[in-house]
Order: sequence, then C-alpha cells, then structure tokens
Amino acid sequence: MARPKPREVDDELWAVIESLLPKVERRTRHPGRKRHPDRLVFQCILFVLHTGISWEHLPQELGFGSGMTCWRRLAEWSEAGVWPRLHEVLLAKLRSANALDFSRAAVDGSHIRALRGGSKTGRSPVDRGRTGSKHHLITDATGIPLAATLTGGNRNDVTQLIPLLEAVPPVRGKRGRPRRRPDMVLGDRGYDHDKYRRLVWGLGVKPLIARRGTEHGSGLGTQRWVVERAFAHLHWFRRLRIRWEIRDDIHEAFLTLGCALICWRRLRSRC
Repeated sequence: MARPKPREVDDELWAVIESLLPKVERRTRHPGRKRHPDRLVFQCILFVLHTGISWEHLPQELGFGSGMTCWRRLAEWSEAGVWPRLHEVLLAKLRSANALDFSRAAVDGSHIRALRGGSKTGRSPVDRGRTGSKHHLITDATGIPLAATLTGGNRNDVTQLIPLLEAVPPVRGKRGRPRRRPDMVLGDRGYDHDKYRRLVWGLGVKPLIARRGTEHGSGLGTQRWVVERAFAHLHWFRRLRIRWEIRDDIHEAFLTLGCALICWRRLRSRC
C-alpha cells in the first residue's frame, strides 16, 4: 500500500475539521465566483505546512488554487478559532481512548529564526542576537502536545511556565469534569525560580524543576525527554523550523495545527 502524501487528508480527519469550519452562505443576488472548496484549501495549507513553500510559489498543477486564496482562508479560519478547537477535539478523543496521561507534564522552549520580523519576535541570545521567536510547549507524560505558545526569542522560558499551564484546554472525553491540570510539571534548569514554583503550586500542580548548580544526570531527563521528542516532531513541519510570517496569528495557526496533526497521528496509531 502506497504511503499517503503529506497533503492528502483522509475522510475521518476531514469529517472532524469540516464540522468546525464556519459556514459561509452564498449570496443569492450577485453571488460572484463560486467559493473554492474547503477541502482543497485545507490540503493547500497542509502542503505549505509540510514543505515550507511560499504561498506565491504554490504549484498550480496541484489543483489547490491560488496561494493567496488559501492564505486568506487560513486567516479566516484562524480568526474563527478553528485550530484550537480542532486540537481540543482531538485531545478529547485521545483521552476517551485512554491515550492521555495527566500524571505529569513536561515543558520546554525552542528558538527559531524570524527572518521577516513582526510581532512576538526579539533578539535571540542563542543566535548571535538575530531576530527570532520562541516556541513554548507543554506535553503529557507520553509526549502528546497539550498546548503551545509563541513569544519573542528574547523571552525567558520561566516566564511562560504559568501561561503554558493556563493554555491547556479543558480536555473532555470521559464522564465527569474535563481534565485541565496535570498532577505535576517537569522542567529543566531554565525554569528554576522559587516565585514560579509557588505560582505552580497555586494552580494545584506539583513543580518538579531541576536546580541550577546541580550535576547533570539527576534522573529528571529520563522523564522530560518526551517534550524534546515532541519538538522534533513539531519541527519536522518545515514551515515551523523558520518563521516566515510577519503576522504572529498566522504562525500560531501553523503551530496549533502542527500540534493537532501530532495528536491525530497518535490517535490513528491506537486504532
């Protein structure tokens, strides 16, 4: 059986996405040109996410239509909140399949270059002061992305610890109240600050954070490596390796969509 191409969308995933898209009624008077099919537009977005190609260089022979049309539809769906809802729905499906482990979570940050500047960028301390952004990620105990945020490249990891915990959506999928907080959160030495430990405790989460000045090999990495693996999966999408978007909301749309696709792959592997 031939391996599906990255831009191909199977019927099960499309059924989930289609139910989340805003409905656009065509005008009866002066309707204008017929709206390009949503499924083809989503395939175009996937193609750009996987390959990193610029919108204006999108090959027309693929049948996706104009790159500018796809960009406008991505912005429209982002404004409608489609991608966070998609991520939340897939997390609920994973929890229903007993594939989410909230016994602990892991957090980390990763620098990327922002070649065109824009909001949520800054001078990166790990890239000779070049303009960059930073992805912040929190995963469950198995490495499934629970939430991701975007900041300037000059922001310290510890400042995003609380925003990351608060960005985790209420995950349904089982009877009772939705689950939102892990039992504990693991972080490296970049998160070592007693003030933030107290804030984490205030959310009802136990902080397990490495101390500065202690020797490596303390054993925390044997559990925290899952977030580094999640970053490897996330940055396998070429559009997320370098930030080309000036608008931060468009890059955040790609970031959240990447997290949702990782969740979908994990869900399919359970079937």
